[in-house]
Amino acid sequence: MSLAHREYDSDEARAIFELAAELAGKEIRPAAAAAEQAGAFPGRPFALLGEAGLMGLPYPEELGGGGQPYTVYLQVVEELAGAWLAVGLGLSVHTLSCFPLATAGTREQQERWLPGLLGGQLGAYCLSEPSSGSDAGALATRAVRDGGEYVVDGVKAWISHAGHADFYTLFARTSGNPEGRDRAQGISCLHVPAGTPGVSAGEPERKMGMRSSATAQMIFESARVPAGHLIGREGGGFGLALAALDAGRLGIAACATGLAQAALDLAAGYARERRQFGRAIADFQGISFKLADMATAVAASRALYLAAARRRDAGVSFGPQAAMAKLFASDTAMKVAIEAVQVLGGYGYVEDFPAERYLREAKVLQIVEGTNQIQRLIIGRDLTRAPAPVR
Repeated sequence: MSLAHREYDSDEARAIFELAAELAGKEIRPAAAAAEQAGAFPGRPFALLGEAGLMGLPYPEELGGGGQPYTVYLQVVEELAGAWLAVGLGLSVHTLSCFPLATAGTREQQERWLPGLLGGQLGAYCLSEPSSGSDAGALATRAVRDGGEYVVDGVKAWISHAGHADFYTLFARTSGNPEGRDRAQGISCLHVPAGTPGVSAGEPERKMGMRSSATAQMIFESARVPAGHLIGREGGGFGLALAALDAGRLGIAACATGLAQAALDLAAGYARERRQFGRAIADFQGISFKLADMATAVAASRALYLAAARRRDAGVSFGPQAAMAKLFASDTAMKVAIEAVQVLGGYGYVEDFPAERYLREAKVLQIVEGTNQIQRLIIGRDLTRAPAPVR
């Protein structure tokens, strides 16, 4: 993708974008179609991102991160998602998984684990359960204190990177009842390394799209996790989970924008080359107006997620803005992917072109990290809550 689409104010950011574009063009995009068809996990692309220093961009340099603002990190996610959604979304999930440790971990925990996590290890975020998706406070997985350990029992669902991650950021109930009024107060966050006895992945889900991204249940059967792996205070995990999701939704918005841009580029390129009735189909108003609407929606998606990211970088509340960005960008990705298939006509319906894959992949972006109905709920509540009193 051209740097003309990128927003930056430093030579360092420009170099990061050029590096991401080079990796996307030479290593990631060429491997996407075959891997998606075979359902092959993108292990090599993640390794390349780790070697390039792109796995920890928004986290502090002293802890192994890139020390970059969220605006820079998200534009890298967009670039990668446009080349291969499973890789861009995988980077977003990894960043989400690092969030609790990076923001609420003790200094000792951060110095012990973050350099590896931000240097190439891959993370997974274990919040959802078979019976608690949008209602995250109803989770039933339990972590019972036994001396210097927590014994964890339960099942997590829809976990990206299940069975492939190097660590799992787990939210489990250390007290309270999932049906009780104070249920959110009993949820804690634990850092669980892969290979912990009693931790295993279920069979991968057979998905409509993103088949290369392993999604499965994670099963915890009397898994013993050292008490020193508790992130933040006991019972304080729910707030951490929600804060992480605010940032994570910006990652999904960036992914959706990248996918939509890729679909637009494909459609525009095809329209320039495809000739009917003696001229390029791009010359027909029915096609050119369609492309214009697609381009406008993509640009608006990018502007929305960057505006929310600037609020985050400034330390200003950005939750509703993140919900707006995720809502609009993922709806846009779906619409633009549908239109790309239409522009390509019969060729849009076959696997020789990536348009049909973009369409299958776009749908999941309206679901993950809070369905778009949940995003509307967040936005609506923010609009209608009583304003804080002026003092």
